[in-house]
Amino acid sequence: MFAARQASKSVFGAVQRRTFSATASNATKVAVLGAAGGIGQPLSLLLKLNPRVTELALYDIKGAPGVAADISHINTKSTVKGYEPSGAGIKECLTGAEIVLIPAGVPRKPGMTRDDLFNTNASIVRDLAKAAADACPEANILVIANPVNSTVPITAEVFKSKGVYNPKRLFGVTTLDVVRASRFISQLKSTDPATENITVVGGHSGATIVPLLSQAGYTLEGAERDEYIKRVQFGGDEVVQAKGGAGSATLSMAMAGARFAESLLKAAQGQSGVVEPTYVDSPLYKDQGVTYFASQVELGPNGVEKIHPVGEMSEFEQGLLEVCLKDLKSNIEKGEKWVKENMGN
Repeated sequence: MFAARQASKSVFGAVQRRTFSATASNATKVAVLGAAGGIGQPLSLLLKLNPRVTELALYDIKGAPGVAADISHINTKSTVKGYEPSGAGIKECLTGAEIVLIPAGVPRKPGMTRDDLFNTNASIVRDLAKAAADACPEANILVIANPVNSTVPITAEVFKSKGVYNPKRLFGVTTLDVVRASRFISQLKSTDPATENITVVGGHSGATIVPLLSQAGYTLEGAERDEYIKRVQFGGDEVVQAKGGAGSATLSMAMAGARFAESLLKAAQGQSGVVEPTYVDSPLYKDQGVTYFASQVELGPNGVEKIHPVGEMSEFEQGLLEVCLKDLKSNIEKGEKWVKENMGN
């Protein structure tokens, strides 16, 4: 029994070290808004395991103090506090935060698209963005709440309305698309998924998700290619259907959100060459009216350091990109129009 416990401890320690590789050299407060939800709970757990996080602040409309009490028992150095759902509670939660993750919102049910969530989640994100703009205007804001293609523009418009918008500090978390694209190609090619890193550009729903297999040296043809693209673009639907109405992709999304937060923390603490795909205010397709776009982004102490161009694509991928840009433009405009009409509600 003792040997089993020791083995368990060593495995757990190795996972921590491998996933979050360095000890924090300075104090870092991270806030999770929606911490008691399906994504929020595992995301908060993963952040508690990250030695770069020194203070973890959890907020939700109910249950955040309970989640905080639970994970506060984990034997890592960070302090954890859960905040009550009030104006004073969210202000205290956000004050001093360097990173704010927003997984709050309602999950999809079978048959729903991310866009079907729009009205409910748009209101939630607007209100949380207002609180963040007031309490921590210089924090990095990581939007997970769907539909990300629209909720990121909503967040930007809220920050603009308060005169504190910094495009280098706002991120739509699209990491899960890369995680899926890399995992699914490894299954087809019998490779180690940990060594795959498929570039995925565009947005974070359906046809706006464009995996660029050619840049990794892979070629798929015919039905195999079509099935791969569909699975990457609609992988979330696979999970929604498998859960039978009990939720959407929460665990894998939490891992992706924690990975992106870790990359931002590495960059903020001086590590160079940290590149992650993320949906940001981007110049790449602004001439086509697409003001936000996901591509490889180099991160640094100021947030976005450099937005990389999409790079070379196959003719097939170029066709996918054209469809993506049309849909993405519509998603962005929908978010901007909604928030301008509902800013004060």
